[in-house]
Amino acid sequence: MFQSLVMSLFLYFPEDKSEYIPAAITFFIFFIGALVTMRLIIVHSKREAKKAKELEDRIRKHELNQRNS
Repeated sequence: MFQSLVMSLFLYFPEDKSEYIPAAITFFIFFIGALVTMRLIIVHSKREAKKAKELEDRIRKHELNQRNS
């Protein structure tokens, strides 16, 4: 009895299927937002990796110049 009461709080299947439309719209908005955020993180990460690589190359060149001098 208690278990069916608890499960009825989470499961709701409406007879009118138009009630799914707001949920679908909200889902797609958040899904697109998640994709955009993930893409921005990837682009930012690539930029930071490029900057780190350039800094590493400059340090190596500087160390080689120090050794050769």
